[in-house]
Amino acid sequence: MEKVVEKKSVSANSKTKQIALDAMFVALTLVFTALVNIQVPSFGGAGGLIHLGNVPLLIAAMVYGKRTGALAGGLGMGLFDLLSGWAVWAPCTIITNGLIGYVVGAICKNRKNMFYKILAIVATLVIKIAGYFTFESFIMGNGMAAAVKSIPGDVIQVVVAGVIVLIIVTPLEKGLRFLEQ
Repeated sequence: MEKVVEKKSVSANSKTKQIALDAMFVALTLVFTALVNIQVPSFGGAGGLIHLGNVPLLIAAMVYGKRTGALAGGLGMGLFDLLSGWAVWAPCTIITNGLIGYVVGAICKNRKNMFYKILAIVATLVIKIAGYFTFESFIMGNGMAAAVKSIPGDVIQVVVAGVIVLIIVTPLEKGLRFLEQ
């Protein structure tokens, strides 16, 4: 009887840890998006933000997988949009960045090789451009020419985050493995 109770508490402890990790990365993504950003003026496009919210999003997905990555991206950046006056963009942000977290987590699952991390960042760039381009040009009705003008901001955002993540994710993974022992 004790073993059954013990297994349930370990399972409950594991679920609690997962919920805490998910919540922490949602919060980090929200904070990094809100506090470390530069608003880009509109040059015929929607303008937008260059922010560092992709850093905790990519780390969450690479280290903890697609669930944590999807929640961090979708909820963290979606909450930012809802709380900061960008609510019209929230559906696109939730879908696009949730998908980014999921795909990055899937690419990096059980793969610690730098090749897969770089591949995941390239996938991030493709998904970010495709998601926001589609939303801006077709759903917002701004047209393709306007949507193209928003692409440089997306590229800068992902490349800067990608470089930061590539520098810190491997030492971070090693440190986390040490803590979990």
